[in-house]
Amino acid sequence: MKVMEKIGEYFGRFMALIVLAVAALALFIPQSSLWIDTSWVNYLLMIIMFGMGLTMKPRDFALVITRPKEIIIGCLSQFIIMPLLAFGLAYIFRLDPALTAGVVLVGTCPGGTSSNVITYFSKGDVALSVGMTSVNTLLAPLLTPAITWLLLQTTVRVDVWSMFYSIITVILVPIGLGFLINKLFSKFTQKIVALLPVISTIGICMIVATVVSHNAEKIYTYGATVLVVVILHNLLGYGCGFGIGKLFKMSPEKTKAISIEIGMQNSGLATSLASTAFPQLAMATVPGAVFSVWHNISGAILAAVYRRFYTK
Repeated sequence: MKVMEKIGEYFGRFMALIVLAVAALALFIPQSSLWIDTSWVNYLLMIIMFGMGLTMKPRDFALVITRPKEIIIGCLSQFIIMPLLAFGLAYIFRLDPALTAGVVLVGTCPGGTSSNVITYFSKGDVALSVGMTSVNTLLAPLLTPAITWLLLQTTVRVDVWSMFYSIITVILVPIGLGFLINKLFSKFTQKIVALLPVISTIGICMIVATVVSHNAEKIYTYGATVLVVVILHNLLGYGCGFGIGKLFKMSPEKTKAISIEIGMQNSGLATSLASTAFPQLAMATVPGAVFSVWHNISGAILAAVYRRFYTK
């Protein structure tokens, strides 16, 4: 059991470097990852979401009742700040419709499961982080398609129903199954939960590898602009989240959780949805792929900064 915990901790700690190495390999040697079919992305994401469900307990959802203020603030911030930042950056940098769609879709997706790990490493409020991720994920089937359509209806066609169906099947069903199995077979799930960081990291790496390798030439062409937009989107999200925590006079632990939750998006879902909602725009998958790599790197750095300079 201790060996599994050490392996899981190792993968969680060095996830950013692992994802970065895989992305670099897929970008500079695309042939190394072309064997991963793009149709696998949804299934890989379902595995990651199932793993997240295995870690959830009823008390995580009880936070909505016991600590509604922080949850509501986090959810409103998530679905207001990140979409508007995405749309604003796409407008400022004059991105073409495909890249604009991809950037906005990253912004309208819920927070990623990586935020829970990064919050833990930053000594933030993990329970609040998990609660916000859970609620945001449950709201995503309605809010992600709706906000995406509101922002992009005049730019590209958004297949709202396909996006809604994808979120239901890729997120809610796997999380629900994981939650149910954890409820029924908690002793068994406690034994394997230590390996979930390994499984999640492998899944994220495969998603990043397939998207990057199949779009390597396009990334070469537009990569610099997309990277700048992604970095600004992510860092501004962290900053706005931190500001909101200070505005509402939250403790350092809660402030860190909200900052990380807002800045880190479920970019794997954004990549998957881009191919579903915008089948005519191949480049729409690129921002999600770039965000997947970058936010894990920035999150690891931010966790170290928060842990060192913003901990009671």
